[in-house]
Amino acid sequence: MNKSLRNPLVFTLFILPALVLFLIFFIYPIFSSLYYSLTSWNGVSDTVKYTGMSNFEKALGDDRFWTSVKNNGWFILFSVFIQVPLIVLFSLLIANVKKLKGLYKTAVFMPSIMSTAVIGILWGFIYEPNIGLFNKVLGIVGIEPVYWLSDERFAMLSILITNAWQWTGFYIVMVLAAILSIPGELDEAAAIDGATGFQRATRITLPLIVPIISVVIMLSIAGAMKAADIVIVMTKGGPAGSTEVMATYMIKYAITNFKYGYGNAIAVLIFIFTLVVTALYQLLFARRNERIEY
Repeated sequence: MNKSLRNPLVFTLFILPALVLFLIFFIYPIFSSLYYSLTSWNGVSDTVKYTGMSNFEKALGDDRFWTSVKNNGWFILFSVFIQVPLIVLFSLLIANVKKLKGLYKTAVFMPSIMSTAVIGILWGFIYEPNIGLFNKVLGIVGIEPVYWLSDERFAMLSILITNAWQWTGFYIVMVLAAILSIPGELDEAAAIDGATGFQRATRITLPLIVPIISVVIMLSIAGAMKAADIVIVMTKGGPAGSTEVMATYMIKYAITNFKYGYGNAIAVLIFIFTLVVTALYQLLFARRNERIEY
């Protein structure tokens, strides 16, 4: 068997199916998108007109595009500086629960397996100005109803909270797996030496789960750059484009307005921005925390 696997022909036959799928569903779409981003095409006709870099110039000169870039930035900042700390906090709390730990893990993970459409409709009722839960609570303390999804001041924040609620449980399960894989002897030894629960969490558990936290941050950044479905369901980019993100901006032009070439240019820009952001994070932070020895 080992001799067969060392045969280059056998090795090639094993990887060929995966390589073919990779070329068809990843490499080809990338180059196809690059080609059409340099054209003016409605996605239907046989006429494809080469326009060079005009689509990119139009996008980079469009204020609505830069608004969508800024909103993707809000997704990243909210995920990294608010969602991730909450993920770590809840993971530490659940890890120290003695009873019904499985129930808590299932409860926090449940939103992650629900459809985004269902999540958007559910939170749409919560944000509803007249009968929504949030405004009912505000009414108890005498605060006037807030138009969460139709007021430019609150619409983006409302979507960020909803998106975080949906995906926090998924990341909690990842961090929990890392916490529970830490040898119990380390915690027991620290407890014998007189370390408090807070000291054990901050000086033992947190340093040992830094690699998985780094992965969670990177996944959050990548997810923030491709966010679209929750925005479409809840606000469709409104009010007045205040919740537009790059993906919804692309969809409006490529599909709704039949500007397929321009839409592909936006797709290429999303790919470049995502690549740059994730590469910078990997170079500046992630590589320092790749491996922890117990």
